[in-house]
Amino acid sequence: MACAVGLALLLVALGVFAGVAWESRRADQGSHEPRPVDIGFAQDMGVHHDQAILIARTLGTDVAPEIRGLADRIAAAQSAEAATLRGWLDWFGLPPTSGVPMSWMHPGGHDHGTTTASSDEPPMPGLASTDEIGRLAEAHGAAAEVLFLQLMIRHHRGGIEMATAAQNSDLASPATKRLALAMISDQGDEIGQMTLLLRARGAAPLPAR
Repeated sequence: MACAVGLALLLVALGVFAGVAWESRRADQGSHEPRPVDIGFAQDMGVHHDQAILIARTLGTDVAPEIRGLADRIAAAQSAEAATLRGWLDWFGLPPTSGVPMSWMHPGGHDHGTTTASSDEPPMPGLASTDEIGRLAEAHGAAAEVLFLQLMIRHHRGGIEMATAAQNSDLASPATKRLALAMISDQGDEIGQMTLLLRARGAAPLPAR
């Protein structure tokens, strides 16, 4: 565990420097001002990553080693990516979060950030509810493994939806597109791995939300 924590801290530090490098590549291309899609994607994906880290850290220790190891790797990787996103936002003196989540993804139309208080739709694709996080905290053994895999698969699918929107946007910078494409690839691979682990436990993924 100490090794995993040390690796996570190292990746976060590298992520901060990567955020500066990300902006340096943009500056070399002659783009000196962030675009709304770049800003919104960085802010919202940072928040989205925060919950993936929370889910991974909420999972107990009384689970199979391959599940605990997967959770630790996800937490480390997404901590580094969140640091990259926030390092770039800090470079421009921009806030780490948006007052209107997902407005960059659905400009002028329906988005997850404009739901009413009575709606159970999450503010971003794939987010777990407070109740679901609570149930994971209380779960043990095989039940915890299944719920963790279900929540993380759904969470990753939501992240891929967001990253795909950024990667396909004509208003996103090349640097944002590259980072989004890397997220799509990495999280897609993890979804495949988690789906096999879930199937081996006789369970199926949760529906999208």
